Amino acid sequence: MRPTQAVLKSARSAWKGPYFIPFPNLRDSLANNEPIYTQARACTILPNFVGVKFMVHNGKDFLPVSVTQDMVGHKLGEFSFTKKRFTFKATKK
Repeated sequence: MRPTQAVLKSARSAWKGPYFIPFPNLRDSLANNEPIYTQARACTILPNFVGVKFMVHNGKDFLPVSVTQDMVGHKLGEFSFTKKRFTFKATKK
């Protein structure tokens, strides 16, 4: 499989190609609209992942990530945030 130019934008060497995990149930999840549970946050999103829903692990639980065409070339972990936003609680008086 030859990587496309959109996938080669990352910091990985061009001769190595993109880092990805082969998902054996990719066709089944696309046909049945079932999410794929994964902990591979460093996996590069390939063009054949478009339309698939992933459940990416953020260290505590799995967060849903629906892959679109704009996400091709990025990593799965970029769309599953690991830190919560901090907010101050209001005090009662």
